[in-house]
Amino acid sequence: MTAWLPVLVPLGAGIGAWAWRPTRRVLGSVALAVGLITLALAVWVAWAEPTSVVAWGAGLELRLEVAPIARLPIVLVPFVATAIVGYATAHEHAHGLARMVGLLIAFVGAMELLLLAGDLLTLLIGWELVGAISWGLIAHEWQTPAPAKAAQAFNATRFGDLGLFLAAGAAFSATGSLAFSDLARVTGGARTVLVAGVVLAAVAKSAQLPFSPWLFSAMAGPTPASALLHSATMVAAGVYLLARLEPVLATVGWFSPLAVTLGLLTALAGGVVAVVQDDAKRLLAASTSAQYGLMLVAVGAGYPLVAIAHLVAHGLFKALLFLSAGVAVSASGSNRLAAMALGRALRPLAILTATGTAALAAVPPLGAAWTKEQVVAAGAHVAPWVGLLVIVAGGLSAFYAARFQLLAYGPPRERRRAPAVGNMPGAGEHTAVAVLGVACIALGVLWLPVVHGWLERVVGGTVPTGTTWEVAGSLGAVAVGGYAAYTRYRRGRLARLTAVPPLHTVADWFAIPAATEAFIVAPTLRLAHAAGRFDDVVIDGVVARIAGTANRAAAGFARADDRVVDGGVRGTAAAAARTAQVLDRVAELSVDSTVEGLARVVGAAGRDTRRVQTGQTHTYYALIAIGTVVLVAVTAVWSR
Repeated sequence: MTAWLPVLVPLGAGIGAWAWRPTRRVLGSVALAVGLITLALAVWVAWAEPTSVVAWGAGLELRLEVAPIARLPIVLVPFVATAIVGYATAHEHAHGLARMVGLLIAFVGAMELLLLAGDLLTLLIGWELVGAISWGLIAHEWQTPAPAKAAQAFNATRFGDLGLFLAAGAAFSATGSLAFSDLARVTGGARTVLVAGVVLAAVAKSAQLPFSPWLFSAMAGPTPASALLHSATMVAAGVYLLARLEPVLATVGWFSPLAVTLGLLTALAGGVVAVVQDDAKRLLAASTSAQYGLMLVAVGAGYPLVAIAHLVAHGLFKALLFLSAGVAVSASGSNRLAAMALGRALRPLAILTATGTAALAAVPPLGAAWTKEQVVAAGAHVAPWVGLLVIVAGGLSAFYAARFQLLAYGPPRERRRAPAVGNMPGAGEHTAVAVLGVACIALGVLWLPVVHGWLERVVGGTVPTGTTWEVAGSLGAVAVGGYAAYTRYRRGRLARLTAVPPLHTVADWFAIPAATEAFIVAPTLRLAHAAGRFDDVVIDGVVARIAGTANRAAAGFARADDRVVDGGVRGTAAAAARTAQVLDRVAELSVDSTVEGLARVVGAAGRDTRRVQTGQTHTYYALIAIGTVVLVAVTAVWSR
């Protein structure tokens, strides 16, 4: 049962923090302690690889196991979450803080359950818990439009979740088991349903096209929720699942082309959307879709190890950038990048943020640069044009990373009032961002060849070998993207990319939300209204007519009852009454007369009997003699 500890400890602590509601200082101390304990447990579980099987019933089991591909994410989740929870307890408003921190901690337990799952049933439980907790975090400010935005994000991912239920059904019908180890035995049409269901669920969860816009709805949540959701939990679940099941998924011929195509389209589209964003958090959200698109390319190319390595690097720098964006929004009082320029007011944080933006731009020698180069190599192994498009996506990431840094934490281009002191970050915010920044820098060891062999042994899989043109092209795209952003910044044109009206459509995910509203939501609502009217007019009308007919028939039956049945009852009662009267008179004439006659006879017999009582002996002797003669006569007659 030790495999359950990284799951149960944060889940229990999260529920306890919500119910207990301690002071900010106590909450921060307890939350950090829980985070560090969970991190230690995760490291131990990743190293010791314990397993656990709990009988569910009807042949089903809850199975926990440590797959090699899950070792790094198991440790990443509590590490990133601890920094984010520390930021939350120091930065967020006191009102509702215990609820938020409790959900953040519970989020870790739910994600650990998903990562440790060894079967589809356990995976589904973790999968649904992650979705439910993310809804609670996005809707944290429940008196604002946040709950409606949370519902949009929840419904988008829930639609994809149906695929996972279909996959589980196909696996169980084919093998009688939901264990990952038995999925290879699924064949034929059941395997097609299995793979299609897993892909649908993963694409929706990781915000790939056409599901990418739900991440913008998720931005309604507080900064810590966005940081954890984008970096190591909710969005990471989809790509992790594809990497975990890649050996089974790759047996279906269409999986690899589909994964590569969806990943490339999302990486390029997400990059363009991020380039023209004026909202700081939306820029980072679009980049999340783009970066997970690159991971999808790696999985489709047959290199799940590369996808997991980039997932870890992305988790570190994306958490850093979201926390930094939260500080910038609080300090400037606006989400707009053009309203920030906090480089002088928040110089230490600007330097730390530069670490994250450099990692996002894939600038060597940071570890994220190595993982991006491996994605390029993986794509080129599929086809040179795939690697080239990955390089283009990398150039876009360099442009929007530089744009975020220059606008949010660059020096102000005009004299402006410094942010209010109350909005300035404290030691807690700086510490959280610094921890993540140091981790981004430490990940630079991935460039060492000795680490590549260690990754292949510990995580499993292989690292692709890149060529000179791939590395040169990738570094050249990063340089061009960064230089283009800097040039526009020097000319004062970097913040005005969304001034052109057509770019508003691009910034809103190429009008995918509007198209969804027009072609899916609106028709569905019209169909629902039409069905409601049909129900009112036709169904309810038929029911009303049937009810009217039934009521008229009932009224007729009631009148018949009054006339026939009740009349018969009344006639019977009258006849019975007349009979009773006749019988009463008969009784008076016959029964009473008989009784009275018998009484008179008995009375006369009594009077005659008294005459015999004379008191003379010879009279009694005469009676005895008469009686004896009568008795003898009767006996003689009887004996014949």
